[in-house]
Amino acid sequence: MTNKIYFVPIIKENWETALDLEVHPEQQKFVPSPAESLASAYIKPWDEALDPFAIMLENKMIGLFYVSYTPESKDNYWIGGFFIDKKYQGLGYGKSSLNKILKFILSIHPNCQQMNLTVEKENTIAQSLYESLGFITDNKVNKYGEIIYSVNIRDISK
Repeated sequence: MTNKIYFVPIIKENWETALDLEVHPEQQKFVPSPAESLASAYIKPWDEALDPFAIMLENKMIGLFYVSYTPESKDNYWIGGFFIDKKYQGLGYGKSSLNKILKFILSIHPNCQQMNLTVEKENTIAQSLYESLGFITDNKVNKYGEIIYSVNIRDISK
């Protein structure tokens, strides 16, 4: 399954397909919509580089994520907007994709040593997923009340 998953940048040829992706209604409070993620990529609200990617299964777009980062830093890399379309949830694609995302980020950003992400306090399913892949938290929260998780990406990539 994992070897069929790959990532492509979201560009003018595929952005409309990305807008069609969605999560279940009860998950919408946990993840930005594709439109919000793409807007962030071009508005850059955090004054960092932000690159949006589509998660592909064979030739079908099944999800999204973006990487927000400070170029050449070692620890200011953030995964955001990560989700699998509701039609593909529950099939193991979330865990497989996230595991591959970590390796992918290291391949395009060789200086990266630490990967970070945030999770809504109520999103216990996502917290379990991230913890299963080695992400840890000391229960610090960002200004939005989201829990900050981190992982040493070098440990994951072995």
